[in-house]
Amino acid sequence: MLASLRRRLHETFVRWALRVRPPEPAPIVLTQRRVYVLPTRAGIAYAVALGIILLGAMNYNLSLGHALVFLLGGLGIVAILHTFRNLVLVSMRPGRCEPVFAGGVARFAMVLENRRAEERTSLRLFIDDETPVEIDIGPHASTVATLSVPAARRGWLPMPRLTIETTWPLGLVRAWSYAAPDLNCLVYPAPAAKAPPLPWGGASAQGSTRDGRGADDFSGLRGHQVADSPHHVAWKAVARQQDGPLLTKLFSGATAQRIWLDWEALPDTVDTEQRLSILARWMIDAEANGLAWGLRMPAVRLAPDNGPAQISAGLRALALHNHGAR
Repeated sequence: MLASLRRRLHETFVRWALRVRPPEPAPIVLTQRRVYVLPTRAGIAYAVALGIILLGAMNYNLSLGHALVFLLGGLGIVAILHTFRNLVLVSMRPGRCEPVFAGGVARFAMVLENRRAEERTSLRLFIDDETPVEIDIGPHASTVATLSVPAARRGWLPMPRLTIETTWPLGLVRAWSYAAPDLNCLVYPAPAAKAPPLPWGGASAQGSTRDGRGADDFSGLRGHQVADSPHHVAWKAVARQQDGPLLTKLFSGATAQRIWLDWEALPDTVDTEQRLSILARWMIDAEANGLAWGLRMPAVRLAPDNGPAQISAGLRALALHNHGAR
């Protein structure tokens, strides 16, 4: 009950402290009103120690004791100013986040810029309970901080609210601020660990594979792969061996095997997320074997092709199925 109340109070404070409705437009500048300062545990202990020293100096009328207390107290006040200045007016803007598969880790890049002539030292950035990333920013320079977030589900993953803080130089006070950048990561469905074989269907068409494999001229043998057509198995070579591995014939030429990855080809007992995982596995296997492949699914049709652009478009269509485009 107490923990739940604390969380609600903390969320209320954070919403007030952000000053704007998330996500924030770039650049995000940490103005003076957005930077907050409180003593750390070490700072509280420091203040308590100064109080004890002051009581002792007053009790025994020690002039040097008073001087020591005032000297250390002034040092603490100066530390507050330096800690605050180390963070205020830092500018942030979203970087990039490469797509990942569900179950992996999304890595959000944030670009931090220092517009002052003084170096910003020991800044820490973190999201929720993730491990902080510590950076330094040189005078009139910028740097990139990469924050990791678990990507549990396919679709668009918005970057969660981040916290940036510093306790430099003495660790007596903590200055911090919050930011909610407008940055999203595309999460692909996780490829199925076990999927049916590629749906050959005997279909072939004009085109070419990345490595020039076709069906014109015999160019050699290699180990058989699950995605290979049964028509290309070197049965005569296998028959001459005793318990030898299956071999597949390679051909060079302009013709290439073409397959369609069809949503409707999967059994009705397979649910939506399983279908997406199987199609993702088929795409990766077809691409690994240099096949020209096309995709048929509700509201999406990709013509047969291969290469990075083709698989990127296919996985994006799977990730955004029933999620909407962005």
